[in-house]
Amino acid sequence: HVELVESGGGLVQPGGSLRLSCVVSGFDLDYYCIGWIRQAPGKEREGVSCISSSDGTKYYADSVNGRFTISRNDAWNTVYLQMNSLKPEDTAVYYCAARYYACTDPPPRDEYAYWGKGTEVTVSS
Repeated sequence: HVELVESGGGLVQPGGSLRLSCVVSGFDLDYYCIGWIRQAPGKEREGVSCISSSDGTKYYADSVNGRFTISRNDAWNTVYLQMNSLKPEDTAVYYCAARYYACTDPPPRDEYAYWGKGTEVTVSS
Protein backbone atom coordinates (compact mmCIF):
# COMPACT_ATOMS: atom_id res chain seq x y z
CA HIS A 1 0.00 0.00 0.00
CA VAL A 2 1.70 3.19 -1.22
CA GLU A 3 1.15 6.29 0.85
CA LEU A 4 2.46 9.86 0.60
CA VAL A 5 1.79 12.41 3.31
CA GLU A 6 2.72 16.07 2.93
CA SER A 7 3.30 18.60 5.70
CA GLY A 8 4.90 21.97 6.27
CA GLY A 9 2.55 24.31 4.49
CA GLY A 10 1.33 27.56 5.97
CA LEU A 11 1.19 31.33 5.69
CA VAL A 12 4.43 33.17 4.97
CA GLN A 13 5.30 36.70 3.96
CA PRO A 14 6.82 37.47 0.56
CA GLY A 15 10.55 36.82 0.67
CA GLY A 16 10.15 34.22 3.37
CA SER A 17 10.89 30.50 3.41
CA LEU A 18 9.09 27.23 4.05
CA ARG A 19 10.15 23.61 3.95
CA LEU A 20 7.65 21.03 2.83
CA SER A 21 8.03 17.35 3.71
CA CYS A 22 6.64 14.27 2.04
CA VAL A 23 6.78 10.99 3.94
CA VAL A 24 6.70 8.08 1.51
CA SER A 25 5.84 4.49 2.39
CA GLY A 26 4.87 1.28 0.65
CA PHE A 27 7.34 1.35 -2.25
CA ASP A 28 8.90 -1.98 -3.01
CA LEU A 29 11.11 -1.04 -5.93
CA ASP A 30 14.35 0.92 -5.95
CA TYR A 31 13.71 2.83 -9.15
CA TYR A 32 11.15 5.60 -8.95
CA CYS A 33 10.51 9.33 -9.15
CA ILE A 34 9.09 11.56 -6.42
CA GLY A 35 7.73 14.92 -7.48
CA TRP A 36 6.18 18.09 -6.14
CA ILE A 37 3.26 19.55 -8.06
CA ARG A 38 1.25 22.65 -7.21
CA GLN A 39 -2.13 24.00 -8.15
CA ALA A 40 -3.23 27.54 -7.53
CA PRO A 41 -6.93 28.48 -7.46
CA GLY A 42 -8.30 28.73 -10.97
CA LYS A 43 -5.04 27.59 -12.56
CA GLU A 44 -3.71 24.37 -14.06
CA ARG A 45 -1.39 22.08 -12.19
CA GLU A 46 2.30 22.86 -12.47
CA GLY A 47 5.13 20.42 -12.02
CA VAL A 48 7.48 22.15 -9.58
CA SER A 49 10.33 19.70 -9.04
CA CYS A 50 11.17 16.01 -8.99
CA ILE A 51 13.95 13.67 -7.90
CA SER A 52 14.89 10.20 -9.20
CA SER A 53 15.80 7.48 -6.71
CA SER A 54 18.26 5.76 -9.08
CA ASP A 55 20.81 8.54 -9.27
CA GLY A 56 19.37 11.50 -7.40
CA THR A 57 18.80 13.53 -10.57
CA LYS A 58 16.73 16.62 -9.86
CA TYR A 59 14.64 18.80 -12.14
CA TYR A 60 12.98 22.16 -11.52
CA ALA A 61 10.39 24.29 -13.22
CA ASP A 62 11.77 27.56 -14.59
CA SER A 63 9.44 29.45 -12.27
CA VAL A 64 11.17 28.09 -9.14
CA ASN A 65 14.70 27.32 -10.33
CA GLY A 66 17.22 28.95 -8.02
CA ARG A 67 14.67 29.46 -5.24
CA PHE A 68 13.43 25.94 -4.48
CA THR A 69 15.52 22.88 -3.63
CA ILE A 70 14.34 19.27 -3.59
CA SER A 71 16.16 16.76 -1.41
CA ARG A 72 15.63 13.50 0.43
CA ASN A 73 16.83 11.78 3.56
CA ASP A 74 19.25 8.84 3.45
CA ALA A 75 16.51 6.28 4.03
CA TRP A 76 14.64 7.60 0.98
CA ASN A 77 11.43 7.72 2.98
CA THR A 78 11.12 11.51 3.15
CA VAL A 79 11.45 14.04 0.34
CA TYR A 80 11.73 17.74 1.10
CA LEU A 81 11.04 20.91 -0.84
CA GLN A 82 12.91 23.89 0.56
CA MET A 83 11.25 27.05 -0.72
CA ASN A 84 13.11 30.34 -0.39
CA SER A 85 12.41 33.87 -1.62
CA LEU A 86 8.73 33.05 -1.79
CA LYS A 87 6.47 35.17 -3.96
CA PRO A 88 2.68 35.67 -3.88
CA GLU A 89 2.48 33.68 -7.12
CA ASP A 90 3.85 30.64 -5.26
CA THR A 91 0.54 30.46 -3.39
CA ALA A 92 -1.00 27.06 -4.13
CA VAL A 93 -1.78 23.64 -2.78
CA TYR A 94 1.41 21.58 -3.05
CA TYR A 95 1.14 17.87 -3.72
CA CYS A 96 3.71 15.14 -3.44
CA ALA A 97 3.44 12.33 -5.99
CA ALA A 98 5.32 9.20 -7.08
CA ARG A 99 5.73 6.87 -10.03
CA TYR A 100 7.73 3.72 -10.81
CA TYR A 101 9.98 5.17 -13.49
CA ALA A 102 12.51 7.95 -13.86
CA CYS A 103 11.83 11.62 -13.57
CA THR A 104 11.82 13.73 -16.70
CA ASP A 105 12.52 17.36 -17.51
CA PRO A 106 10.52 19.55 -17.13
CA PRO A 107 9.06 18.08 -13.96
CA PRO A 108 5.85 16.18 -14.72
CA ARG A 109 2.57 17.57 -13.51
CA ASP A 110 0.20 14.64 -14.14
CA GLU A 111 2.13 11.45 -14.93
CA TYR A 112 2.19 10.00 -11.45
CA ALA A 113 0.51 6.88 -10.10
CA TYR A 114 0.32 7.90 -6.47
CA TRP A 115 -0.60 11.21 -4.87
CA GLY A 116 -0.71 12.76 -1.43
CA LYS A 117 -3.59 14.93 -0.26
CA GLY A 118 -1.65 18.17 -0.45
CA THR A 119 -0.52 20.96 1.85
CA GLU A 120 -1.52 24.58 1.37
CA VAL A 121 1.02 27.36 0.99
CA THR A 122 -0.06 30.99 1.14
CA VAL A 123 2.40 33.79 0.45
CA SER A 124 0.92 37.09 1.53
CA SER A 125 1.73 40.17 3.55
